[in-house]
Amino acid sequence: MAIRIQLGPQLVALPSEADAGRLQALFRQALALHNQGQLEPARRIYREVLAQQPRHFDSLHMLGVLSAQMQDPAESIRLIDQAIAVNPQVASAYANRGNALSQLHQYRAALQSYDMAIARRPGYANAYANRGRALLALGRFDEALASFDTALATLTDRADLWCDRGVVLGKLGQSRAALASHDRALQLNPNLVEAHYNRAVLLYETGQLTPALESYDRALTLQPGMALAHGGRGDALAGLEQIEAAISSYDRALALARDLEFVPGLRLYQKRRAAIWSCAAREIEELCQAVARGARASTPFSFLALRDAPDLQRQVAQTWIEAKYPANPELGAIVRRPPRQKIRVAYFSMDFRNHPVAMLSVGLFESHDRRRFEVFGFSYGPHSTDALRTRLEAAFDQFIDVGDHSDREIAALARHLQVDIAIDLAGLTGNARTGIFAFRAAPIQVNYLGYPGTMGASYIDYIVADSVLIAASARQHYAEKIVYLPWFQVNDRRRVIAEREFSRAELGLPSRGFVFCCFNNTYKITPETFACWINILKRVPDSVLWLYAQDTLVANNLINEAVRQGVEATRLTFAKGLATADHLARYRCADLFLDTLPFNAGTTASDALWAGLPVLTCAGNSFASRMAASLLTAIDLPELLTNSPEAYEELAVALALDPQRLPAIRKKLADQRLTSRLFDTPGFTRNLEHGLAQMLERYHKGLAPDHIVVPPPVGEPTSISCKEPDS
Repeated sequence: MAIRIQLGPQLVALPSEADAGRLQALFRQALALHNQGQLEPARRIYREVLAQQPRHFDSLHMLGVLSAQMQDPAESIRLIDQAIAVNPQVASAYANRGNALSQLHQYRAALQSYDMAIARRPGYANAYANRGRALLALGRFDEALASFDTALATLTDRADLWCDRGVVLGKLGQSRAALASHDRALQLNPNLVEAHYNRAVLLYETGQLTPALESYDRALTLQPGMALAHGGRGDALAGLEQIEAAISSYDRALALARDLEFVPGLRLYQKRRAAIWSCAAREIEELCQAVARGARASTPFSFLALRDAPDLQRQVAQTWIEAKYPANPELGAIVRRPPRQKIRVAYFSMDFRNHPVAMLSVGLFESHDRRRFEVFGFSYGPHSTDALRTRLEAAFDQFIDVGDHSDREIAALARHLQVDIAIDLAGLTGNARTGIFAFRAAPIQVNYLGYPGTMGASYIDYIVADSVLIAASARQHYAEKIVYLPWFQVNDRRRVIAEREFSRAELGLPSRGFVFCCFNNTYKITPETFACWINILKRVPDSVLWLYAQDTLVANNLINEAVRQGVEATRLTFAKGLATADHLARYRCADLFLDTLPFNAGTTASDALWAGLPVLTCAGNSFASRMAASLLTAIDLPELLTNSPEAYEELAVALALDPQRLPAIRKKLADQRLTSRLFDTPGFTRNLEHGLAQMLERYHKGLAPDHIVVPPPVGEPTSISCKEPDS
């Protein structure tokens, strides 16, 4: 944070008793040199004055200012304190003392100094400006905004203050006002790099990727070596699906700042998206070592696909929370309320639209027992007019669009509405608003569905799972207490599968031969998984692998790797995007879905099973690597669940070569699809409600959160045949 150093004759109150002779002439000589930036000669003369008059206020004060400029804030405070002891009425001394304290990141002490300066000079604009910066550093955004506004009432042409004001408004969720403030800064100073950079960050955070990229580029034109801007540019390019360019930007950022926060993990994530596997093992190992040290090396979601290590996944989540969303006590404790007839549950998401999370969960919102529950939807994502959004808005008792509000305001609104349980459907995924929960939006806060792992936050009380996803032996890897449901994933049994019958030819598939399929995102495909698939293709004559790739770069990289490993390019086929109902219908042209490790299929596995396609998985150790195992258990297909890559490969080959075995499994799936637990939306809702009620019962008894087990309905199995994760 830049602190404006205040110096110059207008800030100096010469003692009335000062000798107009030689000492005063020396002081003025030093001050002139100081204002010219000749700091060392000025320092020598200030010291010469003080050697002859140790209590010379102005020399003590200005030597203190100079020390701060020379990066010695502790010495600055010592000298200014001596000056204040000589004359405690000079406002600028307190202001400059506050600046030195801010250099030491002692912002609370700095605030006291700024307030003392303002008390001595009401309306002191520079003190208000730097006071605002200290408040910004402390996260006290409303107060920071007020300080900046007071300063700008006088310092109307200060571009840097308009920029700082824009940062605060962005933190407060007032994106339009924040952009206007940055634009005002750039009107005053078109070359203000910070304004271009901060504007780019804000545009990126609000989903305006192309304008964000343009602003990053303007910042880099002015300051080519700005590592943060290269990193942000990489984020924008990744969002625009320009993956190669994104990787290049991340490479440049890390060349400039090797330990740039969270960029190493983002870079590896984009390399995985593009199926660029050069140096993958070494780079991932280095990243894991950095994560284990507590370094800010990766975002949590990026890390899930890189290493099946629940201990490191917890570490990376905790590091992210500490850096970005520490617990914020600003709203105070929630006053304990007596039980009500209805439990108020609020779901928070940026994905209340045509999105996998909404597709899975809309039936849940509709199925809640309104005699016992009042259900709120807090939407902070982009506005949408699609059919699913219309259905979602009708599914809640209250649907509240809070996209233009700050995290603090949203948490305060949830408190005002007396929400009992706040359920975060986003977790630590992109564009999540974890800050809402850092303020404590409700007495009980829950991590569910959107993020397959621990959030690592002390203020998230529970994570919803099942005994396949999180065995008792793995609980130490989760910051939350576990709510064990009979099965984890909710599904909407009203999902429509198109009646259209696709031919293999129109999907680019051969007319004959076995079709292995995986429509998982390509960041989930590891070199090890792909090598296993290649072995399977080699062992099953005339078989093909049907994948989804977002662009030709990814497809070509995968094809080239297949050819390198000895498989013809024609044996890989790539699907294009389709409307959801048609996408589900085309699954009928595949024979077996092959899952990925360490990041399993989630929604894609449910899609396949709903469409009648068997899914083969290999269970790992972490939540993300056990999702498909959970789904197969819920639909009673344990015969498709393996516990090692070797067993996975052998079973895939056996199913493809045995003319009776796989058809029998497909028939079993077809027979029980509509009667299984997995697609029992009302049954899942009752189980979740049971868990929610137990959470609230503990709260009303004054008990801390603890693990909760919701038993399965009478007659259903209580155990599963899945190897426990390594502890």
